[in-house]
Amino acid sequence: MLTDSYKLKGQRTQLVNELKKMGITSQNVLRAVEAVPRHFFFPKDFIDKAYENIAFPIDNGQTISQPYTVALQTQLLEIKPGDRVLEIGTGSGYQAAILKVLGAEVFTIETVGILYNKANELFSRLGLNIHTNYGDGSLGLPSHAPFDKIILTAAAPKLLDNLTQQLKINGKLVAPIGNLDVQKMLLVTRIGDNEYQQSNHGNFSFVPLTGINGWSV
Repeated sequence: MLTDSYKLKGQRTQLVNELKKMGITSQNVLRAVEAVPRHFFFPKDFIDKAYENIAFPIDNGQTISQPYTVALQTQLLEIKPGDRVLEIGTGSGYQAAILKVLGAEVFTIETVGILYNKANELFSRLGLNIHTNYGDGSLGLPSHAPFDKIILTAAAPKLLDNLTQQLKINGKLVAPIGNLDVQKMLLVTRIGDNEYQQSNHGNFSFVPLTGINGWSV
């Protein structure tokens, strides 16, 4: 049973206020965080922690990202209604739901079967038309490229050329890049066929990206 309450809505409002203090300025992103019930995507036994600004374990050694991280990555992408967005690492499905609420056409790929199945079922119950794919996220989704935006929700060992090449010109990719302990949040904009601009937006710690172009873990 997916139920919301005044108490939980109030906790979302408090979370939004916390994100504002941490530097999230996009009104669209803040509205999306307030609109999407994070507790729907959270382990049922720990719903009391759903609106704390923390990452939290889900199945198979994965995590639901910290709300600040979700908000920052989303803000960096500057989602516009109708954007075709590729998410690499469906996880709980929360990030994909935020992107969908912002008006994107969302393609998401997950390599862990139990997470893929759970997210698929949840999207269906919530009436979210999100294109789910089961497979190696490190390959991207070349059959559906090019994309306006690409987001990685797992740590990549380096910036992956096969993913940046799936961007449209002027498209943006946001990804945590680095070693298994700490990664830099990079924003990459494709400005020409083989020309890119990039900027660094702080240090983070994500679960590793697996697959052919990821970490062999």
